[in-house]
Amino acid sequence: MVATVLALGACAAAGAAPAGPVRPGIDVLLTDSIGLVRGKSVGLVTNQTGVDRSGVSDVERLRAAGVRLVALFSPEHGFRGAAAPGAAVSSTVDSATGLPIYSLYGRTSAPTDSMLQGIDVMLVDLQDAGARYYTYLATTVNVIRSAGRHGIPVVVLDRPDPIGGKVQGNVLDTAYSSAVGLLAVPMRHGMTLGELTLLAVSDLKLNGKVSVVPVSGWRREMTFDQTGLPFILPSPNLQSLEALFHYPGLCLFEGTALSVGRGTPHAFEMIGAPWLDTTAVLARLRAAQIPGVSFHGQTFRPRQPGDGKFADTLVNGIRLEVTNRSMYDPTATAVQLLTAVQAVHPDRIGWRTGAFDRLAGGPGLREAVVAGTDPARIIGSWRGPLDRFLARRRPFLLY
Repeated sequence: MVATVLALGACAAAGAAPAGPVRPGIDVLLTDSIGLVRGKSVGLVTNQTGVDRSGVSDVERLRAAGVRLVALFSPEHGFRGAAAPGAAVSSTVDSATGLPIYSLYGRTSAPTDSMLQGIDVMLVDLQDAGARYYTYLATTVNVIRSAGRHGIPVVVLDRPDPIGGKVQGNVLDTAYSSAVGLLAVPMRHGMTLGELTLLAVSDLKLNGKVSVVPVSGWRREMTFDQTGLPFILPSPNLQSLEALFHYPGLCLFEGTALSVGRGTPHAFEMIGAPWLDTTAVLARLRAAQIPGVSFHGQTFRPRQPGDGKFADTLVNGIRLEVTNRSMYDPTATAVQLLTAVQAVHPDRIGWRTGAFDRLAGGPGLREAVVAGTDPARIIGSWRGPLDRFLARRRPFLLY
């Protein structure tokens, strides 16, 4: 595998001091690295998040720069980012440019030979969510595999990790690798999509030529609201930075009978069910004195399109609010929540075993919660694998 890291205009070395405003990879490409696409026929994998620092779309920027853009490709949720989670998306034509938009989340999850015909280089520009469960890395890997068979280089235009560089949660068992957990990384990995791609190149022994154009001016401790970049929903149910901070933990509840608030303005900021005894669960959470987060009871009524759980039904819920980002661990908080709900409602938590274990990176977490294991012991068991992950990822860090 030939993996090339381009660091033009960016702080490419971990710990290097950034200079100037934060600029995503598309800005760096067009100002410092235009030679990668000049005179070539270009395919672009992107969605609504593919914009420059001013919010102008990649498609518009590339065409204005004279880049010969010949095809567009879209991930889960489609090119406009409006499709429901898990919904198959059909290929179509972009009405503004007449370019084909090939869906990589429908009949095929990877570009076919005919889709790649006539393309000299593939660009990937997708905003990751900072959590292991997101499918955009799997899409990127599928693009690299397909492009590699045709000798087409892939260039990832990097973007910040929106919730910063903290690393938290358990490390996935690769026996449970899937599109919602492709690599042996923690629930909150603290990496950008570009860095994850380089790790995937190594772990999966991918063939081809892969380059990453890094973000300029970003430091790993910076969260998205410190970048000055426009916040665009990475997917329909991640509607705020607050939701993104909770997502590495609360996404686990997708594998239970409880709602995570899909179909409301506060998805992934709360959990609930009509039968949930919020008083009893809240008492356990408050007794645990979980740092960096507060809890309060809140009823909500999920609307369609949601997740199919309790649609148009009044739900008893628990809302989470980050009070201290530096202290908050959404993955440890999720363990406390799961343990509390299991203790109060052991017959109603409704483990969806296959789905939960895929998200949790194996059956261990579910089995420990069901067995009544102390949350501190569960969380403490993650320390060794996390330390090994931190060492393993070090060669692939760009910031």
